[in-house]
Amino acid sequence: MRLVKTVKEVREIVNGWKKEGLSVGFVPTMGYLHEGHKSLIERSVKENDKTVVSVFVNPIQFGPNEDLASYPRDIEHDKKLVESAGADLIFNPEPSEMYGSHFTTLVNTTEVSENLCGAKRPVHFGGVCTVLTKLFNIVNPNRAYFGQKDAQQLAVVKRFVKDLNFDIEIIGCPIIREADGLAKSSRNTYLNPEERQAALILSKSLKLGLEAIKNGERDAKAVIDIITKSLETEKLARIDYVSIVDNENIQYIDRIEGEILCAIAVYIGKTRLIDNFIYKCEE
Repeated sequence: MRLVKTVKEVREIVNGWKKEGLSVGFVPTMGYLHEGHKSLIERSVKENDKTVVSVFVNPIQFGPNEDLASYPRDIEHDKKLVESAGADLIFNPEPSEMYGSHFTTLVNTTEVSENLCGAKRPVHFGGVCTVLTKLFNIVNPNRAYFGQKDAQQLAVVKRFVKDLNFDIEIIGCPIIREADGLAKSSRNTYLNPEERQAALILSKSLKLGLEAIKNGERDAKAVIDIITKSLETEKLARIDYVSIVDNENIQYIDRIEGEILCAIAVYIGKTRLIDNFIYKCEE
């Protein structure tokens, strides 16, 4: 397993693989890797001849008051996890390698990025689409793997890859959770022990909403109310949003039908956590 820092190195290695007729899987990350990331890497290793993992804290997807400076970083830890998962290459560039001294081009989507986190973090998905466009062009993978925990991001990526005719298969993978139900996230490290316990209210509340839908509730507002009331029982929780949207276009809906995404964002103390479930109505 190799770690490289430059675009030139990645392209030389991947071009060599492609000349041998090998397939390439790609897992883009911002580092501080955990079991959720490892599950993506392992799936890529299983489904491709070679796997590239990027570790890059992308500055242009952070707003002015967000946690860019404090976002956790540990490349030595990341190297060990990536190697244990069986990947072949880590791309770990500096911001100057990715954006240079006078970077002026941005890639963005409309509609699918406007609601949920897109409404709360207006620069976020433009930064995500831009860095992924660059990474896809640099790595040139056959397949790229994303976790469902960032469900809106997954929808955004699928849309811009389709709209811009990227020849890449985008594969969404299930949320990986701690034994007690908390969705794994690099930001979980910000939580103190009391906050870590309080954070369990996210998965507990979503479970209540899912049970209501499985029991026949089709009014989106009623399900949102169930989840909201549960979240409000935790004194350390401050709700950013509780929403139900269609899972393809990320547009708000009144009635639950087809495939829906129920997504929440909640502050536990100062830490903003997200979680969700996807449900497909068969009737």
